[in-house]
Amino acid sequence: MAFERVSMTSQQWIEKSEKYIMKTYGRYPIVPVRGEGCRLWDADGKEYLDFLGGVAVNNLGHCHPKVVAALQKQAAELIHCSNYYQIPQQIELAELLCRHSFADKAFFCNSGAEANEAAIKLARKYSREKYGPERYEIITADDSFHGRTMATVSATGQEKVQRFFDPLLHGFKHVPFDDADALEAAITPTTCAIMLEPIQGEGGVNVPSPGYFQEVRRICDTHSLILIFDEVQVGLGRTGKLFAYEHFDVVPDIMTLAKALAGGAPIGTMLATDEYAASFTPGTHGSTFGGNPLVCAAAIAAVRTILEDGILNRTEEIGEYLEGELEALQHKYHFIKEVRGIGLMIGMALDIPAGDIVKKGHDRGVLLNATHDTVLRFVPPLVVTRQEIDSMIIILDGILAEVEV
Repeated sequence: MAFERVSMTSQQWIEKSEKYIMKTYGRYPIVPVRGEGCRLWDADGKEYLDFLGGVAVNNLGHCHPKVVAALQKQAAELIHCSNYYQIPQQIELAELLCRHSFADKAFFCNSGAEANEAAIKLARKYSREKYGPERYEIITADDSFHGRTMATVSATGQEKVQRFFDPLLHGFKHVPFDDADALEAAITPTTCAIMLEPIQGEGGVNVPSPGYFQEVRRICDTHSLILIFDEVQVGLGRTGKLFAYEHFDVVPDIMTLAKALAGGAPIGTMLATDEYAASFTPGTHGSTFGGNPLVCAAAIAAVRTILEDGILNRTEEIGEYLEGELEALQHKYHFIKEVRGIGLMIGMALDIPAGDIVKKGHDRGVLLNATHDTVLRFVPPLVVTRQEIDSMIIILDGILAEVEV
């Protein structure tokens, strides 16, 4: 497909960004202006294979036709109205998510951080009403990531995220991930909930041991604690199932979603069973833009596409292929410690920093990502093809060969 360049070059956009944008990101010198499937084009017309997928946002690829059509149709009818009124698209999306999960009710917001903030507030309010005000503490995991608000920063188990924001919000405790004994030992009379990612993304693509989450569920049931799953990054087909909790034969009480929910449009949701959802009453929580008609129309299209177009089975199959290709590189290069993941959420743990590999990938037309400093994270669109994987592997192999030297 022909690409029509925009009027400004990448360098001109970068110079303008330096002047006007706050430096909350260490941005790479790449200026994407168009996307299709697993490919992006920058302002200079350079093409990239995208194996980051908007950090697991673009599960259906860039500008999926069904999502685009839903946005276009809804934008011409009604973009926004207040949550003081009933919103048909929001109701339809809530029904779709609840019918395909453990949940009975949904709350909509704009991001993963807001969804997790809502889960924290709901857990505290429910526990206060049932057990009293002294029960408020939430246990989370080391190396977790739950967002950038003050509550979710406090919940996050990474010092680099919390740095400079003391005093953090009181009422969070962190324990090692994948250690049920440490988790149970941390429980006190003030504990109300346990909040975990089924697979840690920002923490290095950490996959739990078999049986870990069954133990977590037992612990919650034994101590009458709420189990919250943060599926912001791993949900919506990323692992080959609609929700990651399905891999572990465990059902949470509350779950949060965001990133891939609307195919790239900004939305988050917190799902819960009726027992817990009943604690949110009018005036206790809200969101001005949460669940507006535009983003909900996009989300309906995105979720239906994942459910109806064979995306889940395909993700499992193509994920095994990508993991196998990465494991072949592991056998070739001694500084690759491990390849781990489920579906199309895969991490390659290295003995060396991964940042230079990412930059060299950019130079050669592949968008990669380093998390936890030494882990290459692969979260491409779920529609990625074997041919696109093969092209990425050839480029990555060439980069790793240079590192080896």
